Amino acid sequence: MAGALTISAGAAAQTAPPATENAATTADNAVMLTVFLKHDQSRPLSELNAQLDRQGYYKAFPPDGVEVVSWYVMMGIGQVVTLRLPASRLREVNRILENTAWGSYRTEFYPTYDYKAIGIAAHDKAVQAPAQPSK
Repeated sequence: MAGALTISAGAAAQTAPPATENAATTADNAVMLTVFLKHDQSRPLSELNAQLDRQGYYKAFPPDGVEVVSWYVMMGIGQVVTLRLPASRLREVNRILENTAWGSYRTEFYPTYDYKAIGIAAHDKAVQAPAQPSK
């Protein structure tokens, strides 16, 4: 009985939005999230898009206040979207995709960070370093 109560309480908690759901992104609360939206290759694109439209995907994703850093089509795979958002809104983004994208897409989520400046600086430093004499 206690197990059933725990499951019921957890299910109820999933439906209640967190108090910080509409928090603004700041330097100290921001996370980046890369989402792979792998399309169902057994169905035509027109059918997938019609399902996404019926499920409200185009209206709901991305939610207001979530920054789209990049959004690419990866041919043969689907779409790859990188978002910047307050950590407190991670659940909201996940639920939107669960409710509106599933069926047309299989989803994968990856925490992400911007490494471009560090990578370029390391490359530039290596290119500018004097050549080591060979032995």
